[in-house]
Amino acid sequence: MMRHSALLPVSIIAAAVAGCSPSSQPTAPETRNATAPAPTETRATPATPAAVTDTHVKPTPGGLKTFGDWAVGCDNGLRCTLAALLPEAGIATSSGSPITLNITREPGPAGAVSVKIATDNAHAAQPASFAVDGKPTALRDAAGLAAAMANGTTLTVRGANGHALATLSLKGAAAALRYIDAQQGRVGSTAAIVAKGPAASRAPTPPLPAVAAIAPSGTAAKLTATQIATLRKRATCNAEGFTPETHALGGGKSLVIFPCSTGAYNLISALFIVDGAGITPAQFDAPAGFGATGADSGTPVKSVINGAFENGVLTSDAKGRGLGDCGVHQSFVWDGTRFRLSEQSEMRECRGNADFITTWRARVIRP
Repeated sequence: MMRHSALLPVSIIAAAVAGCSPSSQPTAPETRNATAPAPTETRATPATPAAVTDTHVKPTPGGLKTFGDWAVGCDNGLRCTLAALLPEAGIATSSGSPITLNITREPGPAGAVSVKIATDNAHAAQPASFAVDGKPTALRDAAGLAAAMANGTTLTVRGANGHALATLSLKGAAAALRYIDAQQGRVGSTAAIVAKGPAASRAPTPPLPAVAAIAPSGTAAKLTATQIATLRKRATCNAEGFTPETHALGGGKSLVIFPCSTGAYNLISALFIVDGAGITPAQFDAPAGFGATGADSGTPVKSVINGAFENGVLTSDAKGRGLGDCGVHQSFVWDGTRFRLSEQSEMRECRGNADFITTWRARVIRP
């Protein structure tokens, strides 16, 4: 079974579109004067940084689009990614180890471009170069590769011996790159990849929302047999052989991850908050689990899929199929009252690429 979290990054290449030039100011020659008195050192009082507070922004993950053999999407910070989609035929039964490629562009005027190659084979050969329609592209020229892709039909990933490790279709790549230019406000500027123009880049860099989270503390509640029976009834859970998990949240409260139903690759768990003798359904600021995919979770309380709670982060990993190459992955943090979405990544196309596209990010503030 392939999980998107198990993908092994073979190579990560980053480059900024706008080059950096050396300073035009001349360097003053070094002089020494043994008799000159030592200068008096003055220290400026450092400015106190402004406190970052919770912005209380309602999560609005970006949408995904598909252009031919490429999926593309941007998050709320205007970081955009296009992801290669493999041929639909034969993915589920292929005995090989497919290689996938994602290109990400950061927001802002410079907008660094990076390339990530991933495979589920830990022993896969390392990529050494790319070629678009047979024309080589430097391995570390991510921006140049993206521009070349817009005018090509096939992209080949080559190993050190020059042999092809993978050949990807570029159908739809130009449209996906043009979409990124538009979403990031680069159309008509010199910083655009496809929709180039003479204007200087004024691409914005939207600030990420801030979420004030509470660090977990205390001891997790221990459920009694009576409480477990009550929770099972309230959540209409029928999963057998699974033990509920409890995790301390702080302030005397505990999270209960209560397994409800299971399929071949998805375990749905209802979520409750235990506070002393009181037990209430957990609350969220965004759709969670199957709710984020539009599917019905089958439980009347909020739930996560293949849920886990570690280091103060609650995760949900809703899989579209067993390969793990489509679905929604979410991360939530606890603010003392409800769980807040801190990150979401998605892949709507079940076509072999398990390196999901990020559609939401927030800065997590902890005391």
